[in-house]
Amino acid sequence: MTGPLRIIVADDQASVREGLVVLLGLLPDIDVAGAAANGAEALDLVAEHKPDAILLDLHMPVLDGIETTRRLTALHPDVAVVVLTTYADDSSVLAALRAGARSYITKDADRAHIAQALRSAATGLSVLDPAVQSVLLAAAAAGPDGAARRKPPGKLPDGLTQREAEILGMIAQGMTNPDIAGELFLSAHTIKSHINRIFAKTGSADRAAAIRYAHEHGLG
Repeated sequence: MTGPLRIIVADDQASVREGLVVLLGLLPDIDVAGAAANGAEALDLVAEHKPDAILLDLHMPVLDGIETTRRLTALHPDVAVVVLTTYADDSSVLAALRAGARSYITKDADRAHIAQALRSAATGLSVLDPAVQSVLLAAAAAGPDGAARRKPPGKLPDGLTQREAEILGMIAQGMTNPDIAGELFLSAHTIKSHINRIFAKTGSADRAAAIRYAHEHGLG
């Protein structure tokens, strides 16, 4: 990334919003392009300024953070959504990540952590607050019926990681990228990155070749 990171701040509480604008605006590598008091304003500002990332509260009037995230992901997929909220319950976390949020941090994070989350999200990485990680681990440990998810074999071919093997197995089961993202509580961008690496490691030119590979190696 060249030049400062351009961001939008969206929070319905004026004191929080203005404080974030000042704190983040003092950093030399961050340019706060605008601030919104609700989701609708956030969408307008993103369309106008085309930022690299948006720092978004979940509970806002007019259009809440979840729906705003969903629309941003559809309309502006290159804009990284970083949720900054007081809520770290499982329903809020999962809803935000399924909607397309790339990172999720709570409002007790300091300026350095928030800034790092924005920078990382803009480069395609995900940053999760420790409390959020605990929520996701608990949710991921159980399937829809509460049973633990089946893990791929410990020894994997061609340098595949456990996560890549898991995603490859889901591809072999006929699941789409959005299906996989929802099942694993990851963003669509993250799933796409995993799949690109899977194709490279397995020498698969397309999904059909990846499925054949999965079956041949007992991963499907």
